[in-house]
Amino acid sequence: MNVARIIDSVLEAPVIPSFTKIGYNARRRLEGWTELDDYDLHGKVVLLTGATSGLGKAAAHQLARCGATLVLVGRNADRNQQVCDEMINATNNGAISQVAADMGDYRQVDHLAEEVLDRHDRLDVLVHNAGALSPKRQLAPDGTEATVASQVVGPFLLTTRLLDRLAQSAPSRVITMSSGGMYTAGLTVSKLQMDPSSYGGSEQYARAKRAQVALNEMWAARYGHLGISFHSMHPGWADTPGVDASLPTFAKVVGPLLRSADQGADTLVWLAADEEPLRTNGKFWLDRRERSTHKIPTTKKTDTPARRVELWDWVAETAGAAPPAV
Repeated sequence: MNVARIIDSVLEAPVIPSFTKIGYNARRRLEGWTELDDYDLHGKVVLLTGATSGLGKAAAHQLARCGATLVLVGRNADRNQQVCDEMINATNNGAISQVAADMGDYRQVDHLAEEVLDRHDRLDVLVHNAGALSPKRQLAPDGTEATVASQVVGPFLLTTRLLDRLAQSAPSRVITMSSGGMYTAGLTVSKLQMDPSSYGGSEQYARAKRAQVALNEMWAARYGHLGISFHSMHPGWADTPGVDASLPTFAKVVGPLLRSADQGADTLVWLAADEEPLRTNGKFWLDRRERSTHKIPTTKKTDTPARRVELWDWVAETAGAAPPAV
């Protein structure tokens, strides 16, 4: 092992140095990362959900600077257009548009897919970034718990609807922004949606993020042969409006060590732009390096082949759209 890899392993073992800006700064310096501005994405079409604030906005801004043709997705059309206009003015990239969609409303997700297919004859990168931690239990229009609907079912439906266009644009990429919080949660289906009596926002979020990572690996196994690379990642602990709103005590205590939004979004942009992620499939990343999807034995025991099939089938049924059999 070289020095950088040894230090990375030391950083990865305890959570605090790995997930904070300490880990980011050390890895960036020791491993000599390619500057994101050096990537040329002209001619590449990128669809990014959750693009109007936090990590998504930071990633979108960097992708625009790299020349990508961007489709930004947020729930409010006026807010979306404001962000588009800001980015066009800041980057001189006029190839930025928006579609309003709530990822927990499957009719809106279908509309989003139709708009993308109508406007673009290729799709090089699909980024599932939309997501929030809600302290109160809410329901999506179909009755599914809102966190699961918007972060598990909605992205599954969107990937399904755009799968052919992604295959036609190969080599293409699907990137899912997960969370280090998923390390605390096992893989469940019957308990994926927490009931009102036991609901906790952080736990519900972690369960959804665990499901995202399992589904990412299943997408890669089932459809990677189409020339689509499926990867998930977590950003570490970043200072974003979402963290401030949903975890104010955490944000206050860890505040000085939190990563910036740009630092948290770095690996997302790298996964969208670099050639290395095309050489593998179904991986989980932090700071431009593959990571284990389990840190404790109890969660690993729950992640069985049978539960994965059960999860896939339930999500497909709930979405009302199963990907083609291969």
